[in-house]
Amino acid sequence: MRTSFTLALLTLLALIAGVSSNALPVDTPASHFDFKASYTRSSYYIPMRDGIRLYTTVYAPKDESCKWPFLMLRTPYGIDPYTPGDYTDPDESLLPMLREGYIMVEQDVRGRYFSEGEFDDVKPMAARVHAGNRATDESTDTYDTIEWLIKSIPNNNGRVGVWGISYPGFYAAAAGNNSHPALRAIAPQAPVSDWFMGDDDHHNGCLFLMDTVRFFNDFGRPRSDKHALGDNYLPQADLHIGADAYKYYLVLGPLKNVDANYFRGEIQHWTDIINHPDFDSFWQARSLPLHLKNVRCPTLFVGGWYDAEDKYGPVADWEAVKRDGHSDANSLVIGPWSHGGWSGGDGASFGDETFGINTSRWFRERLYKLFFDYYLKDKGGEFMPGVTVYSTGINQFWRFSNWPPAGSRPTSFYLASNHALTTHSASKDVAREFDTYVSDPANPVPYDAQTPTRRRSEYLNDDQRFASARPDVLTYQSEPLPADTTIAGKITADLRFSATGTDADFIVKVIDVAPDSGYQRMVRADVMRTRWRESFSKPIAITPGKTTQVTVNLNDVCHTFFKGHRIMVQVQSSWFPLVDRNPQTFVPNIYKADEKDFQKETIRIFHSSRVVLPVLESLPRAIPVEEKYLSAHP
Repeated sequence: MRTSFTLALLTLLALIAGVSSNALPVDTPASHFDFKASYTRSSYYIPMRDGIRLYTTVYAPKDESCKWPFLMLRTPYGIDPYTPGDYTDPDESLLPMLREGYIMVEQDVRGRYFSEGEFDDVKPMAARVHAGNRATDESTDTYDTIEWLIKSIPNNNGRVGVWGISYPGFYAAAAGNNSHPALRAIAPQAPVSDWFMGDDDHHNGCLFLMDTVRFFNDFGRPRSDKHALGDNYLPQADLHIGADAYKYYLVLGPLKNVDANYFRGEIQHWTDIINHPDFDSFWQARSLPLHLKNVRCPTLFVGGWYDAEDKYGPVADWEAVKRDGHSDANSLVIGPWSHGGWSGGDGASFGDETFGINTSRWFRERLYKLFFDYYLKDKGGEFMPGVTVYSTGINQFWRFSNWPPAGSRPTSFYLASNHALTTHSASKDVAREFDTYVSDPANPVPYDAQTPTRRRSEYLNDDQRFASARPDVLTYQSEPLPADTTIAGKITADLRFSATGTDADFIVKVIDVAPDSGYQRMVRADVMRTRWRESFSKPIAITPGKTTQVTVNLNDVCHTFFKGHRIMVQVQSSWFPLVDRNPQTFVPNIYKADEKDFQKETIRIFHSSRVVLPVLESLPRAIPVEEKYLSAHP
């Protein structure tokens, strides 16, 4: 929270140092620089088409001998520091570019920190850019900002790039919608894309409990005085989670207790979640892939296989831009990274995996810098659009012209009798056979062997032997593989089941089992709630005892199982407290379920069920990695 003294000082400076077009400088150039090159800081209130002004800081090279491109970040997280004369520490990913000269721009989005207006989480892309239109969304705010920058900031070359990671990645992607002619490149990284289908809040509509409660406890509280710029938060609720999140959320009980005990109606987004349990018009309007249109600039979508928050967004947005007909300069990069892990550090390992390559540094210097240099400066070697992915297991970067790769063949692996995983479909008689487990909401399967206060990203490749030992987890395992097997693309699971209850969750995991240690490394997993098996907009109950089918969509993957390893599939009905508990009694709105609605149920998984893996028939050549990027061998 900013002090009233600081606010008054900034406002006074803005009034003293006014400029044309109602854009008001609110600080003086700094005399001390933290950047390795020499930059000058200025701050402005930039007017939007509806009169609202957005607080923007510009760091321009002191070298005025040539014209520089803009590199802009729009964020809801604040653009510290706000004190005149103080400088930010640039993101590590920008340093290679800033050393050579870019005009760095940072902006508080509408309604956050020192920007005016009302904030709207993942604001719908409803406005269109045309003369006289005063409707606004994040694309128009970006458009109006660019228009002002190229006319008002000296020594610019008329080209703008926009970047952002996570929530700022949403704003970077939205910038491309009906993009300004001067916008020549966008790099949305782990972009928030669809908070119902796959990012942060939900996966396939299922609430990611730990992440959502903690994030909106810290982020979602509105300004205590909407007219007091810089005053963004009410006091946070004290969650008192302690050392064991599993126990904490189990004691908390049904989801309705979150608001009753902590948020008390003060978190608008939580209220929206409660009131919109299905994929209705509220969520559809906020699904960016449904609304990305007329992206006229080159794109670079970036993600991480081990991103526990926004794995979904990079591929979903990339596919949306491709569907809209903009494929020639539409690029996708996915590496072995956690959330934002490519933007700093070496990226030589994740969890207990080591890669033999400083993957993050390689990306920043060999792809990221080249992308912006090429499109904003006409500098360096040609940037080659396409898909660059890291194959875990084999630990190589590969390049494809498309995704999934052309040589990726969907291959069915059946959940067979005796807990075998086989490519041979069962006979009709055997297909009627099944395995059984009891799912108890009072004793849900933990998402990880450890359940500390905060969610561990490492659960994404952790050993799953803790789950295999439970009676409420079904495990199916292949024979040792006769040759290396690579999967690249989308994984789906088609489950045939019956249940004694009227609703159920299914979590499907694909696991790489090492031959010597028996280590069960999770490769990919996700959750599906059966109420949405036919439509995410219109939930329907299960008929108890009736054989039913549900498809579970898992996130994309690129992984090599080595010869002698086994492929394992686990099926379970809870993943707690990562995902909220299904009452297993069909209720119209789980967020309003009572304790009495939570009931045990017996589940049968029939041997005609299968997991479809995208097996790559032939491997591409690895992208050469220079010796300076090599690290200790795995």
